[in-house]
Amino acid sequence: MSFKALFSTSLGAVPGRLHMAAHSHHLWPDASFDGQVECWNDAARLADGKWDRIMGEVWPEAQANVAGELGSGMPDAVVFAPNTHDLLVRIVAAAAERGVVRVLTSDGEFHSARRQFARWEEAGTIVVDRVATDPFGSFADRFLDAARTGDHDIVFVSQVMFGSGRTVGQIDALAALGAPDGRWVVIDGYHAFMAIDAPFSAAAARTAFYLGGGYKYAMSGEGAGFLHAPPGFAPRPPVTGWFAEFEDLTLPPGSVGYAGDAMRFMGATFDASGLYRFNAVCRMLRDNGLDTATISAHVAGLQRRVVDALDGTPLGAAQLLNPLDGGPHARFLAFRSPRADSWCAELKARDCITDVRGDVLRVGLGLYHDTTDIDRFAALAADLA
Repeated sequence: MSFKALFSTSLGAVPGRLHMAAHSHHLWPDASFDGQVECWNDAARLADGKWDRIMGEVWPEAQANVAGELGSGMPDAVVFAPNTHDLLVRIVAAAAERGVVRVLTSDGEFHSARRQFARWEEAGTIVVDRVATDPFGSFADRFLDAARTGDHDIVFVSQVMFGSGRTVGQIDALAALGAPDGRWVVIDGYHAFMAIDAPFSAAAARTAFYLGGGYKYAMSGEGAGFLHAPPGFAPRPPVTGWFAEFEDLTLPPGSVGYAGDAMRFMGATFDASGLYRFNAVCRMLRDNGLDTATISAHVAGLQRRVVDALDGTPLGAAQLLNPLDGGPHARFLAFRSPRADSWCAELKARDCITDVRGDVLRVGLGLYHDTTDIDRFAALAADLA
């Protein structure tokens, strides 16, 4: 089955391109353009009054969409920001009020977290313990043991590793370790949100933070980073903007008030177009009977076809870091080889877009791919040096 008609503008913009990087910049569906135009028209029509519509209609719709995807059942625990880095900074700043922050994480985290933790560590702001992701078969158990036995303020780990595409288990068990006055568990779900069905249980949502956004499998582009903030955790984040202001009549004059829900993590004035695009894409998916489980099944079939079609090609001889074992799977295949970088360059020269992380070539598939794309990719892979 093909869903290319939903992406006619992006696919038509460069007709010969074979975009096999849906895990990176996911091509935008036509519906996202409708959302962008809706945002612009609201600004033109409502002027200053646009904020009543944004915060009264667009924001709650986006909260409900996120909570529905997570499976948390807690839309008021969702807050948005231009990107997840902003939200990570707010979480750690809140934890830092208790002193030097002790962080447990892995050695395979996404660049923004990896870099920020390293810089804070360099400055002496935090102390970091890193659990090696290899061997991955034992990683979830080793990480959970370290979280249970260590004296950490923040436990931070990706649900799907951005480099290898391996899926981390034990999310509920990790979340259960969270406590408002103890350790805070933060799950980076950027490669799980709208790629894994209901990635965050209602139980986990009560005791753990969850980060994600619209740039990848939500197909909505930039500007729609989100945080699920469990009730009772960090009630007064020190990095705060005026959107978080809340007039608590019990506070003395001049005090800084906060909303009681996730709005306590808000910043200041923001570009709302990402939320418009996100809502428009979610409506498109519902209108076409497409949920995350359905899209994942479509992608899984294509991934199996890729693996089979690459047999006997140079790429097929590479190590597949995230085998198709029947469980929840990343939306990309990760092939390890010392030739990964040259392969990526060769493919790009032939207008086939993949990406590379060190010695890993990543091939991402999405709703806009069909079997003809797989056959084209296999033919290109057969010619790799």
